[in-house]
Amino acid sequence: MLIGVGIAPDIWTIAALALLISQTATIATSVYLHRALAHRSIRVHPAADVGFRIVLWLTTGQRRREWVAVHRKHHAYTDQHGDPHSPRLVGLWRVQLFNVVYYMREARNAETLRRFAPDVVEDRLDRLVFWWGWAGLGLGIAMLVVLFGPAVGGAAAVGHAVLYVFVVAPLINGVGHWHGRQNFDNTAYNSRVLAWVTGGESLHNNHHARPRAPKFSVMRSEFDPSWLVIRMLVGLGLVTIDASPADARPGTRG
Repeated sequence: MLIGVGIAPDIWTIAALALLISQTATIATSVYLHRALAHRSIRVHPAADVGFRIVLWLTTGQRRREWVAVHRKHHAYTDQHGDPHSPRLVGLWRVQLFNVVYYMREARNAETLRRFAPDVVEDRLDRLVFWWGWAGLGLGIAMLVVLFGPAVGGAAAVGHAVLYVFVVAPLINGVGHWHGRQNFDNTAYNSRVLAWVTGGESLHNNHHARPRAPKFSVMRSEFDPSWLVIRMLVGLGLVTIDASPADARPGTRG
């Protein structure tokens, strides 16, 4: 009984930390990399820009130009030859299990970067700090260890990596192009349930219908968590909406 009492709080702490960090990274990716940079549907204040980049550096180590280029190529060749991660081309489970491999392969393609992200210019902060993704991840893990101890902090970091790399991102790219509901006539699908844990990204059919819409939900039964964050940042003067939130309207499919 004593062992159970001692271990249980740590398990719940680890789970809560992993989920919190993963959701933070997911929403930062959706708001900043996806809606602000890839589709230019919102503009972020310079202070918020740096804040988002720090969060993503510590939690994912991703380079913004690479993410934008890979995503724009996905839109240019959706579910056709050239799509970096289509389950219709390589199979659902390959995307679900090896999404990170497909992403990294495309992110290292100089032609993809040149063609699809010429407007995302690497500035001094990129060159001095954010270019070093592994350093950001290492610092993020070190902060967890200092704050929560080696066992809890290290386990939370592993849990976050599993959730973000092998669950959330593959669900968006895999299931989002495999099965679900459709409001619009395209090859992507919505999952109202998964949208709660993917920052709204699993409302994928809606997004592919109107890529520049900053709000992914179009039906009353759909929830886009990242949109709430955007509205909060708008209220703080840190975000300006460039595209209309009502840019997407439901069609005849449901």
